Amino acid sequence: MLTWLCVAFGVALGSALLPVVSLELFLVTVMTSESETIPWVLMGAVVAVGHVVGKLPYYLAARGSIHLPRFLHARLHRNRRQRPPTPRRERWRRRTKRVRGWLEALRERCHRHPHWMASTYGVSSVVGLPPYMATVVLAGFVNMRPSLFLGAGLAGRFVRFSLVAAAPAVCAGWFGITL
Repeated sequence: MLTWLCVAFGVALGSALLPVVSLELFLVTVMTSESETIPWVLMGAVVAVGHVVGKLPYYLAARGSIHLPRFLHARLHRNRRQRPPTPRRERWRRRTKRVRGWLEALRERCHRHPHWMASTYGVSSVVGLPPYMATVVLAGFVNMRPSLFLGAGLAGRFVRFSLVAAAPAVCAGWFGITL
């Protein structure tokens, strides 16, 4: 049982850092094969902690607490040769100017109404809409308190992953299947 919990923590951490693995699919697979030995509540808690710990670097980077490596920082802020403006480039500048303005307005609203961001982040951690990764970065961008970030994230992810971990046993009970 401890081995599976450690593997689940590692998969959750890896899935949070590089979201190429479906954590929900992994959880359903493990709970289908090991439902007799691992309590779904414990599995939900372990996976939730791993996932929130894995998202913490994104939150801290958006908040400005973690700085980019020097080679990335230099590449982003180096002086570029100015090209003559073209109609296409001007359209692109106008579009990105609107998006930058929209993001700045959103940041300002989140600063004025911090409960909006907290509730959006909490709902996203359970439901996944808006995407959890986006709300993690936005939470750092608007300087959400770290205690609120961790508390709401852990609570929401615990609910989500506990429900996913319990799903195979619940469905098997409904249809009279033994796992």
